[in-house]
Order: sequence, then structure tokens, then C-alpha cells
Amino acid sequence: MLKDRARAGRTGPRRRLLKIALIAFGALVLSMVGAFALAWAMTPIPGSTQPQATAQGSVIYYRDGKTVLARQGVNRKRVPLDQVPEHVRNAVIAAENRSFYQDQGISLTGTVRAMWSTLTGQQLQGGSTITQQMVRNYYSGLSQERSIVRKLKEIMISLKVDQSKSKDWVLEQYLNTIYFGRNADGIQAAADAYFRKDVSRLTVAEGAYLAAVIQQPSRFANPEGADLDAARARWRSVVDGMRLTGALTAEQAATTLFPPLKKPRPIFAPKGQEGYMLDQVAAELRTRGYTDEDINQGGLKIVSTFDKDLMAAAERAVTSVLPESTPKEVRTGLAAVDPENGEVVAFYGGRDWRKQPYDNAFGAKVQAGSTFKAYTLAAALDSGLGLDTRVDGNSPLRITTDGEGIPNSGGYSYGQINLVKATQSSVNTAFVDLGQKVGLDKVVETAEKAGIPADQLAPHSSAATLPLGVASVSAVQNASGFATFAAGGVHHEAHVIRSITDANGKTTRIEARGSRAFAEQTAIDATYALTQVVTAGTGSAARLYDRPVAGKTGTTDRSASVWFAGFTPQLATAVDMFRDDNKPVVVDGSALYGGTYPAQIWRAFMTEAMEGKPVKEFAEPSNYGYSNYGDTYRSDTDDDAGDGTQDETVAPPRRSEATTPPVPDDTSEPDGTDEGPDGDGPGTGDGGNGPGNNQGNGNGNGSGNGKGPGNGSGNGKNNGTDQGNGDETGIGGRDQAPAQDNVTQSRPN
Repeated sequence: MLKDRARAGRTGPRRRLLKIALIAFGALVLSMVGAFALAWAMTPIPGSTQPQATAQGSVIYYRDGKTVLARQGVNRKRVPLDQVPEHVRNAVIAAENRSFYQDQGISLTGTVRAMWSTLTGQQLQGGSTITQQMVRNYYSGLSQERSIVRKLKEIMISLKVDQSKSKDWVLEQYLNTIYFGRNADGIQAAADAYFRKDVSRLTVAEGAYLAAVIQQPSRFANPEGADLDAARARWRSVVDGMRLTGALTAEQAATTLFPPLKKPRPIFAPKGQEGYMLDQVAAELRTRGYTDEDINQGGLKIVSTFDKDLMAAAERAVTSVLPESTPKEVRTGLAAVDPENGEVVAFYGGRDWRKQPYDNAFGAKVQAGSTFKAYTLAAALDSGLGLDTRVDGNSPLRITTDGEGIPNSGGYSYGQINLVKATQSSVNTAFVDLGQKVGLDKVVETAEKAGIPADQLAPHSSAATLPLGVASVSAVQNASGFATFAAGGVHHEAHVIRSITDANGKTTRIEARGSRAFAEQTAIDATYALTQVVTAGTGSAARLYDRPVAGKTGTTDRSASVWFAGFTPQLATAVDMFRDDNKPVVVDGSALYGGTYPAQIWRAFMTEAMEGKPVKEFAEPSNYGYSNYGDTYRSDTDDDAGDGTQDETVAPPRRSEATTPPVPDDTSEPDGTDEGPDGDGPGTGDGGNGPGNNQGNGNGNGSGNGKGPGNGSGNGKNNGTDQGNGDETGIGGRDQAPAQDNVTQSRPN
């Protein structure tokens, strides 16, 4: 009895301790359940995804829509799960999460192991399920940091995703999200990066290798030596895992061989003309409302207007025509525009985008010179004048009674001539007179409707020499303007994108709606006059012997820029040459003019561009056959008669007064491209042209009247707006020839 009492006294405290322990354990369990419930309630599935998880890079194609020009941004193309072969899915499951279709979205053992590694500071170990990996990489609000809080949050979201989403949905997001090395995000990009295949064509061995890569993408991206041995071992473990899961039979696993890997593609670095093309595509996308994020992550399919063969032809035309001795400072631009729709099918932007990122065709703008006379001619014809209209080709031509006359080169006079002869021989005084007859506002309006931007015309809108090409234009703008003639007077805005398809497959086709710049008959008659430039005038070097060509040469003062712009019924092309420093374009000791290398480059390009194309004739002009419009003689020794083109010596026209034979002076406009009140102040330089009495040398700024044997380097203003600088000697100097105005650069956007 006493023994029983003693035993009872000893067990009493034990029971109390056990009871306390049970209560404490219960409280712990309840608190854990409560904490779990609170965490469950406080951790919803994020409503947004990480931008990089779903980002898809854009692909830019040449105009055929098949040939890839470049890939931009994230290298990912999402694919639905049913396009991924079952054996590829099984390989990934065998490598990463063999219980994927049976678990609840998490692995308790793997999670405990990972959390222990985090607590002890060791390297994070594997063990996360496919669902956990997907959640970590897919949803926003989950960083890659190693912390208990982040891991718990991942677990909660993984459990909820497993309850609310199908396993196939999870696997699809995972395969499209995971990084595979070689700059490939997602299984589709990886299939291409490692095997140059669509994912649907991957073999068992190839699928197993991609599954193996997931563990160490950088190491297994291009394995050699010990890394290759490790890659082979990892690949074999994946194949064995597929055997263990039943995805492969033992025989299939044994006969599966390690697949050969394709060499990694170099990271795309634009070269040659590629950078220029991409700059223009990106710039146009921005003008159409697309952001850089859209371009780099939006999965766009962009079909450009660029013809790969014609792009190569443009580069060949420039490099084959120009001698190796051409100074590096001399830059050449070429642009070809389809008159039917305004598409820029080819251009030459420069020697190499990497060395010269500012392109010569779109960005650089130089004085149009006498190519601008085509727009003046169109303005006149559209105003009701005919090709037989007579204009004053005498030299000098005085616009005001008290002003200094505008001379033709060498003081050469043509008398009263019709518009065909004025165009053929590019007679400056005739076009200045024509501009006065028509009205400079009409000339500006016509040029603007043909595609020359208003802000480039505005500074010269009241200058008497506007018809002579004092406004600066780019090669693309001039090609687009001449395309208006080829299109019967209808202008289509120049553009470089044909279509844009978004990630959802919606395609937007870019169609430049045509707008009438001038009447169809105006275009026909102007084209006739421009054909005479090529057949019997200053542009004979551009002649194509199998088809008609219309065009216009142009050479600005001192050959600071030289041009040939022309067209066939199917294609309009403009070529210009210039220097950044605004010095004369000189090759092998000779200053160039429009009828030399620019015309030759034009012909070289158009010969290739027109090969195999049907020959189309231009329409007959008004009053066709009327004594060839009176005057049939050819031009004098200067292209543009004052543009300094030194074309070819021909029979001289009649003269209104005795003059000495014209002396080529390689100057474009009559000893100055802008006539009018300017250069008032101490100095002429390029601002001392026009009727006035103020003479000076040196540096000067001002607007007003100036006359000059000006030898200084100075600044002047035409009508208070047009800056000029440079050296000039002679009557009036040069008004508008500035490095900042004559050659304008625009950075690629």
C-alpha cells in the first residue's frame, strides 16, 4: 500500500509535465495552423507576371517576309504545350521534377533542404518543383533573393497555383519561361539555338539535352573538355530518368545517342548596312506609336520594305564606281523609292554603321542644287504654263532695278528659251525668272506636296534663288519627290515598313495613301523635259540603253554637294555626294558635279534594279512633236549652267550679248546659292551675296545688303534666317552653304 502511494506520488509530476507538453504542442500546432492560415490568406497569386518572363523579342525581315534581317530584344517565341513533343516534356519532367503530375506543387523534402541551406549560408540546393520554379520566374513580386520569407511566399503561391491551374498550364508556362543558355529563353528559342530546329522536330536525344541544360545553362551552352564530360553525364542521367519514369523503354534508353550540337550563333552585331536599316525601322516604329519595350519584348514580326538584293546592289554601285582614291571625308548617299507605294526598297547609308552611325541617305541633308528645278518646273506647269513658255535665260538677271544681277556661269546667256531647253541645260537665270512668274509660294507648295518637309523649305521661301535648290534635302526625300513624277503626280510618303504582326497574330499593313501633288498632265510634261536631261543634256551618264530615263543633275556652289536624281516608271532613285565639313567634293584632284560620279552610280544601281523588269514608256507630253519645243541644242560646259558641272562642250546657244566662252567654275548657283538681302555687316564669307553695297572681308554676322569679293570665313543670314559659313570669292560670295545648314545630321533614334 505504501509502495503504491509512493509510486503515485512520483507519477503525478510526470503527468502534469506531459499534460503541459501536450498543451504546448497543441498550442504550437494551432499557432502553426493559424500562421499558415494567415499566410495563406495574406499571399494571393500575383495578378501580374514579370515582364521578362513573357517578353518575346521581335524579328525584322526583308521585304519578302521570309529572310531575317535581324532579331531584336529577348530571344523568346512562346509556343503552346501541344506543339512541344511529348518526349521533350517527359525529358524535362525526368530532369527536374519526376513527381510533377502527382505532387501538390511543392516538394517538402526539397523545400526543407533549400531552407536549411539558406539558414546555414550554404549554396542553395536543388529540390524546387517545376511549379515552384515557374512561380519564381513567372510571377511578379517574387525576387531571386535567398530568404525564408521569399521561400515561404513561393510555397504558398505554388500550392495555390496547383489548386487553381492545370498541370499542363503550369508546364507550358515553365517551358516558355525557363532560360536555356545561348541567349535562348524558352524551349522554342532553345531548339533553334542548339539544333537549328523548330521545337516540334526535336528528337528524344535533343530533348534530353535541352532538359539537361536547365541545371547549368552557362556551363552546358557550349561545353568542351571537362564541361563536355559533365554535360554528357547529365544528359545520360536525364535519359535514365526517362527510363525510370516509363517514358522510354530500357532498349530505347540504351540506343539513344548523345546528339551533335550546332555551333552557337554569335550575338547579333549590326554590320555594313544592317545597322542603318535597323535604325530606320526602329525610328518608324516609334513614329507609329511603338515603344522600345514593344520592339524588344513585344514579339513583333516586322516586314521591312528593304529588298536584300537591291540593298547589295546599292552598295556595289557606290563602291564599284568610286575610285579607291576617294577621300574618306567624301560621303555618298543613295535611296530608291517605289513610286507606286512610297516604299524605300534600297539605300546606301555609308561604309559601315559601326564606324559611321549617321547615315548618308536618311539622316544627312544637303542642298538639293538644280535637282530642285524639277519641282519649280512642276509648279509652273501646274499653274497653267506650258513647256513652250518662254523664260529669260540671259545673264545676268536682275530681279530688282537696284539689285545686282544673278549671272549664269561665266556670264553665259541663252536668250528667251522654253522650259524644255531651260531644264535640259539647267539654266539658272531661266528658273529664277520662272520662279518669279509662278510665284515662290507656289514652288514651295509644290515641293512640299511632293514630299520635301515644310520646315526645310521655310527658311528659303522668299529667296529668289529658291528654284535653284538652296534648301537642304536628304537622298530619301529627293527620291520620294522624284517618285511623285513617276507616279503621275501622286505622292506616297516614303516609309520602310510593310507590315507589323503582334504576338497575338494581328497584322497591320502599312499603306501610304497617295495624295495628289500636281496634275497628271503636269507630271507627264515635266517628265518629258527631264528625259531630255538624260538623252541630250547634262545627265547623259545616267542613260539606260534599254529603257527611258528621266532625271536631273545638281551641283551646288563650289561642288559642296553633287546630285543625280532620276526615275523610270517603276523606280525613283537619288544619289548625292558631299562632305561633313562642307568643303568641295574633290576626287583625284577634280571637283565633282552631278553628271559625273552621281550619275554613274545611279546608272550602275538602276542597271541591276531594272534587270528583268519590263520596259515601260513614259506618256507623251502635251503638243508632242511641236518642233521639239523649239530649242534642240545641248547644254554648255556646265551642268546646271552655274552649278559647276563641267558636263560636255556642245554647240553654244544664241546670246543676247557678246560674251566670252563659258569658263567652268564648279559653282552651283550664280556665285552664290541665295540671292537676296543678306550679308549686311563686316564680312561677306558665305553671307555676302546679293544686291547691295556693303563690301568687306573677314568674319561677319548680319542680314541686309552685302556685296563681296569676300575672302573671309564668316556667317551671314539670308532673310534673317539662313546661316552660312565658308570661304568665297567673287560676286556676292555664297549665302547659304553652312555646315550646319548645308549638311544637316540627325541621330538615329
